[in-house]
Amino acid sequence: MRPTRLRSPASWYLLLALVVASLLAGLGMREPSPPDEPRFVLAARQMVETGQWLLPHRGSELYAEKPPTFMWIQAATYKVLGHWNIAFLLPSLLAALLTLWLTWDLSRRLWNRRVARYAVLALFVCIQFGLMAKRAQIDMVLVGMTTLSLWALLRHTLLGPDWKLLALGAFAAGVGTVTKGVGFLPLLALLPWAAWRWRHPGAPGAGRGWGWWLLLPLFIAGTGVWLAPLGIALLNNPDPGLQSYAHELLFKQTGTRYANAWHHHQPAWYYLQVIATLWLPGSLLLPWLVPAWWRRLRRADPRYIVLLGWALLVLLFFSASPGKREVYILPMLPALAVAAAPLLAGLLRRTGVRWALLLYVALLAVAMLAVGYDALQHADGWAQRSAAKRAIDPAVVPRVGAWLLGFGIAALVLVATLRLRRAGLAAVLAAVLLWTMYGLGLMPALDPYSSASAVMDKVRQRIGDGELGMVAWREQNLLQTHPQAMDFGFKRPWPEQWEMAGQWVAAAPERRWLFVLKQAMTPCADPAAVIDIGSANRNQWQLLPGTALDTACVAATHGQVAGTAGETDED
Repeated sequence: MRPTRLRSPASWYLLLALVVASLLAGLGMREPSPPDEPRFVLAARQMVETGQWLLPHRGSELYAEKPPTFMWIQAATYKVLGHWNIAFLLPSLLAALLTLWLTWDLSRRLWNRRVARYAVLALFVCIQFGLMAKRAQIDMVLVGMTTLSLWALLRHTLLGPDWKLLALGAFAAGVGTVTKGVGFLPLLALLPWAAWRWRHPGAPGAGRGWGWWLLLPLFIAGTGVWLAPLGIALLNNPDPGLQSYAHELLFKQTGTRYANAWHHHQPAWYYLQVIATLWLPGSLLLPWLVPAWWRRLRRADPRYIVLLGWALLVLLFFSASPGKREVYILPMLPALAVAAAPLLAGLLRRTGVRWALLLYVALLAVAMLAVGYDALQHADGWAQRSAAKRAIDPAVVPRVGAWLLGFGIAALVLVATLRLRRAGLAAVLAAVLLWTMYGLGLMPALDPYSSASAVMDKVRQRIGDGELGMVAWREQNLLQTHPQAMDFGFKRPWPEQWEMAGQWVAAAPERRWLFVLKQAMTPCADPAAVIDIGSANRNQWQLLPGTALDTACVAATHGQVAGTAGETDED
């Protein structure tokens, strides 16, 4: 994109409208899908239905893996809108729009409006940003809060002093911490700023003042949004379950998860791979950006020192933990977009940069064309085989293929029309097309299978007005039951679930059914009566009529196993 193209207010507002429209595309057209969305919506729905908002539940059990802040936001959004398919996605969308605005405003204040426009578009085109904006996971809301905190802290330190903004930055970091434990990360930006300030004591900006004493109290006040009511509940309620919940969330799911993670183990260089792939096409510019950044760091420009120093600290923080997931480093991306924005106008004049962006769009188009053509033309092709593995209706595959083919053709038109001269604009419009197709086409088409609604519809048709219980279930299955099915615990061992299920079925075997993961089926069931009800999310599910369960056998078999397991655990 030539620099002159962003100077026109009309072209900028048109691009901005397309960006917002693509992020909005598909809102309300799908239901929650694994891995994370169903458990958050399930907890939020139970808050609304039971009026118990302090502690999130996953079925009958307390959900201690994450604080409830994100689920509060989803539940509150539903209370306003009354529509779950919109309410569960809206917090991420609003957080993404807030992040874009904060990125624009910070860039405008640190540089100028033209740089701010480049910063917004640079952030938007990166694949991971758009993907998380359209997913109902905590991470996009976390990014909104961390960017708000960073925006306030940098305005105070680099453009201030403004002690109200320092207070806002500290408070936002506290709220971010009780949204997801790493919400305190913006405070690390004070380290590179302090190092620069120590070398340049007479420079303008925030210096000494009594207001710095507000930092810790206001951070604690932010965490008190949730920790305060939790603390009151712990003092007033001696329930061991509540004490165990607090211990697991405050210690195991924070310090232990960071220092001695029990899953998602990845090598130290894992995030370099994430940057190279999920931050496309922005990562293609790093060979030009890194030397330019280094020159500005050598000039001791405080804007680059703080932005890049903070991003490096975040990268090192997450790289030091053995447990790594690609979304962990997403809070870095807005800061890097701000740091890259002043350089983009010059870089986009370089032939190599233009070729990199244009080839990215062309390769993306060709890949989509290949997959779309395969889905439309080959009944036994790769697309159909992949759909069969996921129990997706073969009739859906051509519909998905048509959307992919349409994207590929449109992207090739962009390449042919805009060519090398406007490669930057081609990258932005390709992202607009990508997220529009994703929201309006791909996700709605695949939704019945990814959300498990298709298999749960079969269950409802089969049991009629009967009652449903669940053994070895997944969150999306329980979420898709209306009214909510009876469960016997999520983390509880299968033998214990079966013992409880047997007691529940024995009370009314003629009208009660069990929905069971195939490999968890009990030997106490009549094999001839077991119904293979379908597959969802690569799991095979079975339906068992209550009359086909020998409850005495369940009590004898699983009760003995559960008792033995419990004694072993205590030892």
